[in-house]
Amino acid sequence: MASLPARTRYRYSLGSFVTGAFGTVPGLLLLKYLTDTMAVPAGVAGVIVFVPKAWDVLFNPIAGRLSDADLVRTGSRRRFLLYGGIGVSILFAALFAHPGFGDPVPDAIYVVVAFLLCATAYAFFQVPFNALPAELTDSAEERTKLTSVRIGFLAVAILISGGGAPAITDLIGGIAGYRVMGVFIAVIILLATLGVYFGLKDAPVGALRPNTVSPRELLRTLARWRPFRWLLGVYFIQALGIGTVLAAIPFFAERILGSSGYSTVLFVGFVGPALLTMPLWPKLGASLGKLAGFRIATAAFGVGLLGLLGAQGFPFAVTMVFVAFCGVGYAGISVFPLAILPDLISDEEERTGETRAGIAAGVWTASETLGLALGPGLWGLVLQFGGYRSSLDAKAAQPDSALTAILLGASILPAVLIVLGIPLLRKSVLERRP
Repeated sequence: MASLPARTRYRYSLGSFVTGAFGTVPGLLLLKYLTDTMAVPAGVAGVIVFVPKAWDVLFNPIAGRLSDADLVRTGSRRRFLLYGGIGVSILFAALFAHPGFGDPVPDAIYVVVAFLLCATAYAFFQVPFNALPAELTDSAEERTKLTSVRIGFLAVAILISGGGAPAITDLIGGIAGYRVMGVFIAVIILLATLGVYFGLKDAPVGALRPNTVSPRELLRTLARWRPFRWLLGVYFIQALGIGTVLAAIPFFAERILGSSGYSTVLFVGFVGPALLTMPLWPKLGASLGKLAGFRIATAAFGVGLLGLLGAQGFPFAVTMVFVAFCGVGYAGISVFPLAILPDLISDEEERTGETRAGIAAGVWTASETLGLALGPGLWGLVLQFGGYRSSLDAKAAQPDSALTAILLGASILPAVLIVLGIPLLRKSVLERRP
């Protein structure tokens, strides 16, 4: 098949602004939105943030089957992309619109329903978006180029949405800040959706091979594929740690550093070094080995998180150095699992003579989604255990126990989760055989 036009790669990758925004902003701000504008107890808020994302994991296979059926019927997945993306845009704005019922219970119910519907719409966008590379080109080399451009767009999307959202809420303040932020992100999602839909109108289409896997086949594959399960375990635990860090940032900024305005600074200080060093990790992996590079990145992330323990006594510049360490380590633990996974897939396909890429991609995405969803839920439990006082205006004084919980929960807890990956990175299980 001919090379995929560069314009097709760029137009497809615009969808990363949808996935990046939806994957980042709710995990970063939704829990604080619930506790500090609706007075929802922290533990309940954690459950509210978790449940719709968990539903997304369960609903993805259903959305996949519907998307496959539409592909066979129409020869394209673009219609699902359009409807799903528009739905995410409208429902994201509704999620942060704050109904103002005047009572935490109906307000919380509104958020649950809006987030659940938004997650459902997102599944209809995400599934065809992830499946499109297989239908745009039959060439493995072209798919690699397409994925590289997509990852670059995703990094920019995370930086813009994750840095811009807290900046807007802090600049405007209160409920109005969340409403404006919700509309701002919704517009980005809508424009990205339209860009993908119209941009791929005349794109080439490769072989149309829907990949539908039965639950029995999925369980049989995972039961026999030990290296994949091992790597997946590392990835899930570290995704849980990352989800906890994202949820902790606004609370850490306001209650430990003393101003909600530091949220954007912390996020940019985290993502910026990650973007700069991401191209360097593969070179280190080529020199020392992928597993060795993965261990070094994990250790760097852990050191950065533990350094945040001294944030109340350190100069702010020193705290930002540790935040940068976190970002550098984050880049590495993002790169190496995705570098090791194709090796495991190739080995397993050679061993069994059966296709494994589709199964691996589905389970991998579900694991990441679940880990990132559990992170805010875990953070809500940390706040609840520390006695965090929810309020309607984010101005409630907090007991010392809550401040201690925020400090330890933003540093030691995610550090333990991230570093737990090191003993699981076993050479005997994960390294390719000659």
